[in-house]
Amino acid sequence: MENETQNHNVYGAYFAPLRSSDGVKMLVDGLSSAELEFIPEHWLSYPAPPASAHTALALMYCFFTAAALIGNGLVIYIFATTKSLRTSSNLLILNLAIFDFIMMAKAPIFIYNSAMRGFAIGSLGCQIFALVGSYSGIGAAMTNLCIAYDRHSTITRPLEGRLSRGKALLLIACVWIYTTPWSLLPLFRIWGRFVPEGYLTACSFDYLTNTFDTKLFTGCIFIFAYAIPLCLIMYYYSGIVKQVFAHEAALREQAKKMNVESLRSNHNAAAESAEIRIAKAALTVCFLYVASWTPYGVMSLIGAFGDQQLLSPGVTMIPAIACKAVACIDPWVYAISHPKYRQELQRRMPWLQIREPDDNVSTGTNNTTNSAAPAATA
Repeated sequence: MENETQNHNVYGAYFAPLRSSDGVKMLVDGLSSAELEFIPEHWLSYPAPPASAHTALALMYCFFTAAALIGNGLVIYIFATTKSLRTSSNLLILNLAIFDFIMMAKAPIFIYNSAMRGFAIGSLGCQIFALVGSYSGIGAAMTNLCIAYDRHSTITRPLEGRLSRGKALLLIACVWIYTTPWSLLPLFRIWGRFVPEGYLTACSFDYLTNTFDTKLFTGCIFIFAYAIPLCLIMYYYSGIVKQVFAHEAALREQAKKMNVESLRSNHNAAAESAEIRIAKAALTVCFLYVASWTPYGVMSLIGAFGDQQLLSPGVTMIPAIACKAVACIDPWVYAISHPKYRQELQRRMPWLQIREPDDNVSTGTNNTTNSAAPAATA
C-alpha cells in the first residue's frame, strides 16, 4: 500500500488511471513527471515488455554495432588511405560509410537503456540518439541518391558524365546542408520534436502526437527525406538498365551483321564488366536502403494519419532493427563487389583470405589512376 501511494505521488492524478490494478508493470513505470513530458501519450497505456525482450535487443544491437563499426571502419580506412581509391566517385562511397558508421556509434545509448530496461539515460540521451539518427538516416538516403546519379551519368554518358572532384565535394556538402534542417528543427522544437519510441529505449521524431504541426512535419519529412530520393533513385537506375540493354542489343546486332561472335576486345570486355559489376553493387546498396527505410516511412505515416493502435511497442522496434541491419550490410557489399577495394584488403590483410585477381595495372601514375576511375565506385 505504501508503494502504491508513492507511485501515485510520482505520476499524479492524470497518470494514475494508467496503472493496472492487478499489479502489471506498465511501460512508463518509474518515470518522473518531467520525463513523462517527453513521451507521447500513445505509449502510456502499454505494459512493460518482458526482460528477455530487452536482453534480446541489446544482444542484437551489440552484434550490429560490432559488424557496422568494423565494416564501415575498414571502408573509411581503406578508401581514405589508398591513393588509387581516392577518386571523385569514391568520395560518395566514403561519405555513405561515414553516415553508416555514425548511425551505429549511437548504439551504446540504446544498449544501456535496454540493459536498464527503459528510459534510463533520460531526455538528453534521447535527444543525442535521435539527432545522430536523423543525420545518419537522411544523410544516407541523400548519399544513395548521389551515388545513383553518379552511376547513371558514368554509364549513360561515359565520356563527359564522370564526376570531377569539385562536383563530388559539392554534392557531399549539399547532402550535409540538406540534412541539417531536418535534424536541428526538431532538436530545438522549432518544428517537430524528438521523443522516445517503442520500448522507450530508442528515440526518433514524433509521429504520434495528434496535432497539425506533427502531422505536417511527418508528411514533409516523409516526402523530402524518403519519397523524393526514392523516386529519383528509381529513375536513375531504370535509366542505367535501359542503357545497358540497349547497348547490348546494339552490339549483338552489329556482331551478327559482321558474322563475328563479339565486337569487344578482351580489354574492353573486362573494363565494361567491371563497370556493370560496380553498378550492380550500387543498385544493391540502394535496394537495401529502400528495404530498410520503407517500414519506417510506412510506420510514421500510420502514426500520423492512420490507426495508431497498429503500432505497439514491439512492432515499432522492427523498422529500427531493419535500419541498423543495413548499416552492417553496406560495407560488405563494397567488399564483395569492388575489385580494387578487395585487392587492397588482400594486400593489407592477407589473413582475410580474399582472392581477387590482380589487374596488373600500376597505381603509381596519374594515367593509371584515371584508367581505374570506371571501377572506382560502389
